[in-house]
Order: sequence, then structure tokens, then C-alpha cells
Amino acid sequence: MPNKTGATTKARLAESAWKLFYEKGYENTTIEDIVDDSGTSKGSFYHYFKGKDDLLGTLSMLFDAKYEELKSVMDPASDAVEKLIFLNHELFTMIDNSISLDLLSRLFSSQLTTRGEKSLLDRNRTYFKLLWKIIKEGQEKEELRTDLSVNEIVDSYAMFERALMYDWCLCNGKYALARYSDQMMPMFLEGFRADRKNNQKNNQKYKHISYKTTIA
Repeated sequence: MPNKTGATTKARLAESAWKLFYEKGYENTTIEDIVDDSGTSKGSFYHYFKGKDDLLGTLSMLFDAKYEELKSVMDPASDAVEKLIFLNHELFTMIDNSISLDLLSRLFSSQLTTRGEKSLLDRNRTYFKLLWKIIKEGQEKEELRTDLSVNEIVDSYAMFERALMYDWCLCNGKYALARYSDQMMPMFLEGFRADRKNNQKNNQKYKHISYKTTIA
């Protein structure tokens, strides 16, 4: 129970922080603002974070909270590709509407220089567990190709999402992220649909490639 309560408090702090960062800007948001908005205390804040900069790494927590919401509203009748497109659209719409471009850019920058475990690549996240489940079921239902492992498809999808976000940051948000991804993600995912004839050709053509597996 203490661990659950602690996790809830940390999540509340992170949620309040990112809401205020978007509304007031990072520099104009104080720790006092975050504590007041979250209904916690300074003691709780400093129990989990050394300062405001530590909060940059909590964006993955907000993303996972969004995925927890989406799990319950995702249409079970949709195929695997449709489910992935739905999740991507909803997440990127959230980013468009509530995540500061500057802070997302800072997050990517910090992840590049972080030593050890990187929050965006943490395989214990809801994000990766949900992707794994959808893709595994998609292969079992013969919706997705099976010449690639579940892990390889998960890695490819996650990499493409990060690439879209990184490019959006690089272009200073000059286009709507969700709208652009609505065009690009379906084309990307079509390559993973089950098609035995094409899969066999691709498997022969690219059989020399060693895919990086990152999920056990």
C-alpha cells in the first residue's frame, strides 16, 4: 500500500508540473505552484525530485497514464494496425494540446546525455507492455506478419513514434503533430500487415539483417 500511495503522489506532482509548464511556461512555474496544484507538500516534492529539472524525465509517466485511459476505450473489434493508429493519434493529439514543444525538445536532449536507464526506453512502462500485447494478439489472429518477432515490431513502432516527435521538435512545431502522423503512421504500419507472399520475399531479401531485440 505505501508503494501505491507513493506512486500516486509522484504521478500527481508530475501531472501538475506538466500542466503548469504548458500554461505558465517552465521558467515561470515554481515548485510552490506545483505543490499547491497537486495538493501535496514540499516534503513530498523533495522526496521524489531534487528540483524542477528532475521533472523533465517524468513525461513518460504522463504518456503511460494516457495509455491506461486509452486501454479501456480502445475498440476490441479493431485489428492490430487500427489499434496502434488509434493509440498514436490520441497520444499525439495530447502532445499537440498540452505538452510544451520546448520541454519535449529538452526531454529528448536530456535523454541523449543521460547515462544508464533512459525513461523513454524503460521496458517496464505501460506503453511497451500494451504495444507488446496488441502486436502479439495481432500475430496470433494472423493480422500481422510473423517473419518478424513481436519485439522487433514493437521496437520499430516505438522508434518511428520517437522519430516523428523528434522531427516535430526539430521543425519547431511548424505543423500539427497528430495530423502529420495521421498521414505517416498508417503507411508505416501497412508494412507489418500479414501478407505471406510479400513477407517471404522480404524475408529472403533482408535475411542478412540482424534486428535488435530489446524486450524479453
